[in-house]
Amino acid sequence: MNTAKQSTHASHAFSTFGGVFTPSILTILGVIMFMRANFVVGQAGILAALVILAISKSITFLTGLSICAISTNTQVKGGGAYFLISRSLGPEFGGAIGLALFFAQALSVPFYILGFVESVVRSIPMFEPYFLLLTLSTALILFIITYIGADWAIRVQYFILTVLVLSIFAFLIGALKQWNSATFAAILSQGYSQPQYNFWTIFAIYFPAVTGIMAGVNMSGDLKDPARSIPRGTLAAIGVGLLVYAIEMLLSGGAYSRQDLIEKPFEMLFQHAVFGLGFLVIAGVFAATISSAIGSFMGAPRILQALARDHIFVPLNLFAAGSHRGDEPRRALWITLVITLLLLLYAGNDVGGQSLNIVAEIISMFFLYTYGITNLAAFVESFTANPSFRPRFRYFHWSTALVGAVGCGAMAFLVSPLYALVAVAIIGVVFLYVRRRVLSTAFGDARRGFYYSWVRNHLFKLAAQPPHPKNWRPTILVLSGNPHTRLTLVRYALWLESKRGLVTLAEILSGNLADLAQLRLAALKRLQSFIEKNEIAAFPEVVVAPDFDQGLLVLLQSHSIGPIKPNIMLVGWPGDPKRMQPFAHLLRSAQVLGMSLVCVLDRGLPEERPSPRIDVWWYGEQNGSLMLILAYLLTLNWEWNGAVIQLRRVVKDEAGRESAAEVLHQLVNAARIPAQVEVVVSDQPFVDVLHQYSRDAAVLFLGFQVPDANDISTFHQYYTELTEGLPTTLLIYSSGDADLMT
Repeated sequence: MNTAKQSTHASHAFSTFGGVFTPSILTILGVIMFMRANFVVGQAGILAALVILAISKSITFLTGLSICAISTNTQVKGGGAYFLISRSLGPEFGGAIGLALFFAQALSVPFYILGFVESVVRSIPMFEPYFLLLTLSTALILFIITYIGADWAIRVQYFILTVLVLSIFAFLIGALKQWNSATFAAILSQGYSQPQYNFWTIFAIYFPAVTGIMAGVNMSGDLKDPARSIPRGTLAAIGVGLLVYAIEMLLSGGAYSRQDLIEKPFEMLFQHAVFGLGFLVIAGVFAATISSAIGSFMGAPRILQALARDHIFVPLNLFAAGSHRGDEPRRALWITLVITLLLLLYAGNDVGGQSLNIVAEIISMFFLYTYGITNLAAFVESFTANPSFRPRFRYFHWSTALVGAVGCGAMAFLVSPLYALVAVAIIGVVFLYVRRRVLSTAFGDARRGFYYSWVRNHLFKLAAQPPHPKNWRPTILVLSGNPHTRLTLVRYALWLESKRGLVTLAEILSGNLADLAQLRLAALKRLQSFIEKNEIAAFPEVVVAPDFDQGLLVLLQSHSIGPIKPNIMLVGWPGDPKRMQPFAHLLRSAQVLGMSLVCVLDRGLPEERPSPRIDVWWYGEQNGSLMLILAYLLTLNWEWNGAVIQLRRVVKDEAGRESAAEVLHQLVNAARIPAQVEVVVSDQPFVDVLHQYSRDAAVLFLGFQVPDANDISTFHQYYTELTEGLPTTLLIYSSGDADLMT
């Protein structure tokens, strides 16, 4: 998957105030402030309400710091939080959270509309029978405003902000005039009116009040200078919101009775507004809820558009298009309208506010996870000390992001374990879906830095640990050359490694590096392409040297991943006796470097059969331990499911059968390897015995000793004739570092 290019259409260039602070503060000081803040104070009490405010604002403040760090470290484009997360943790997390954030923003539209219409019918009771009609009509009007374009929406929000500020002053001063210490003291502690309410359910109802910080971030693609505007506008909105809500809780808690706060949370504000300016408070709640709905109507489609442009979800590609003027996500706006209308139809004529509470809890869950993953993204970037993570925003530390991430997860489960698990399941399903689709592009995200840091630290720890036979794992260097012509070699290397170690496919080119630089690159790409096409877990390596022997020595001595050095060299058996001289030199070089050897006499891959047999011929423990371990690793592959390891030994006479069998049985039991034991009594040449017993095996394991210079031709002739007509045979030489008894 390739990252889709951003649209080339002209986009907006909003300032910090217009593009970030205004939509953020209007969403923060929205429906909850007018319709539910007093309800929270009445139910939880002043002290608990302030704790709820402190927890909520702490989460958004820590998330705000993370947003500031990430947004000042990269070129922020459209998509807001989705863009930030996907470019930090990768498309899997970005796609999962992006989709969740889209639905959270899309659900926020009917949430704010419900709040608006509830305030209308509470202010003008004669409209109560038309509740559903009012919600649907409001949705269509807001859709038209947003459809015209973000320019119009932003202009409308400036007027709304003015009305909102005046209304806040009206009801705060009105509450101050009503304030008395006795009422304040009476409402300090909790007083939940119904069994279903407790601290965490009230927290969930209140939390959407602080989620407005994403309203500005979601406009990232329409900002003149996102790296400057997002930090300033976001933190300013968080601070102003904290101040206003704290003052409202303290003043309302001392101005109105608990019963009034619970039953008439909105009415108390406009009925006691200073100088009889109740109409201004009503206008304020109208303005706040409408502006929040507009903000969500603008934010949700932009998230969906950004998701579509990355081609993560094929069905969403339709929504990638933007309008010619302003790059407005109008197709995504239509789907947001559909979701809004469906939810409003579901709520029906519920004037009591229960629908508003339920939607608030669902939105809280989505936003908590979005904030949690945003903090996680910032933590990964910073903690792994990624050199590319150089945010201009200096007031950030990985510890704040970690606390924010853990806090969001904890809050989600404390609010509702069931909803939290459902949300995790949904995000997990989307994550797995995206992971199956996203194979090539990581957006330059922080996962590589995280893996690098993790591997680096553990490599040093591994280097400090002395090697022990108990911890032996196959690290196989395969002299594969062009792997397309040596499939048997590659396949057996992977089977013997059995996902317990590492495999490197290596090729040596003879010549001058300057002359063969392009050829080396082509060979490396060919190896990598082979690995990817065949879905092989292996690393490619290509070495250029003046001659093969020199290249081999360089490869054997230098190839490693820190303390992880190859302990097995796997090579093919030369068919031409004339190649035995360099082949023997190859074996001796690996032996000198303490490596075990596996020589593959290629007779092709085994045919599929119900219970393939692996014949291991035992000559002694020196090579036998490694042979039996590798045979066992072979059986762990699904292609060898049901395979039987047949451990055989030849004795000259019947007198030695029983003692030899007992030794082998003890060996197998002590080694904890499921193998069948057979002692063959025969005085015939071994070649005859081998052909008699192993011609129908799937693969053979035989031990060997590295030949001296004088025995090269004899060595080649012996094993070539010995295995003629038999299945693929693996000749094993052990360096002694693999101990069967550990």
